[in-house]
Amino acid sequence: MAAATAAEGNGTATQPNCTVYARNLEESIKIPELISALREIFSEYGNIIDLVAKRNLRAKGQAFIVFDSPEAAERAISEVQGFELFDKAMVLDYARTRSDAVVRNSGDADEFEAHRRRRLAEKERKQALRALEESKNLKRAAADASTGASSTAAAARAAKTTRGAGLKSSNPAGAAVVPDEYLPPNKILFLQNLPDDYDVDALSAMFGRFEGFKEVRLVPGRSGIAFVEYEAEAGAINAKENMAGMTLGDEARVVKVTYQRQ
Repeated sequence: MAAATAAEGNGTATQPNCTVYARNLEESIKIPELISALREIFSEYGNIIDLVAKRNLRAKGQAFIVFDSPEAAERAISEVQGFELFDKAMVLDYARTRSDAVVRNSGDADEFEAHRRRRLAEKERKQALRALEESKNLKRAAADASTGASSTAAAARAAKTTRGAGLKSSNPAGAAVVPDEYLPPNKILFLQNLPDDYDVDALSAMFGRFEGFKEVRLVPGRSGIAFVEYEAEAGAINAKENMAGMTLGDEARVVKVTYQRQ
């Protein structure tokens, strides 16, 4: 279950809500043990409807405790702030956004679906920005290495360039290219590794069930790829989430679904 977005900074500068964001947690503790300890501590302040802690590197040392009311979250932050858990003082704040559990608890299915789509779009946007920044760093590192090379190495490169004039460099650090998986959302999906016998009608039947579907476009002379267009990003996001990684055809091909490169 997805958590809310983390708050920034110390203290409680974020707007009060039902979700407590906890950081500075001991990273060496196993997740089940950490969740159990947090639940025991925070359950004294109200009904907990969700508690999320993750293993991935970016989320280590953090957790989200979701109560059924802002008042319970307020009591918890006020009384547990600075409490030492596994010899580390917890830093607490309200989460910046509502968690999935809170929105689902409202009972409005349409609101929850819209919230989930916005969260996924924001997550993919951040992933794309991180991938682009990493690519730029690689490019800068390659440029720095080139600048500091010895005159002998420079002469050797010049000789190779003369012999291979007109050929494009295959060095991946020579250009900042965002991997397909981290492209930011847009209204057109790019399908790869499709079985040869899947035509426009077959793909339309599959992707046409998502909101705002417009059309499927095959690429003349190229098998295994296609584009699917929607009226808005929301439809493309929903389709990608549900269809990515599906297997098709007698060979059980795993279809790759990404956003079109702009």
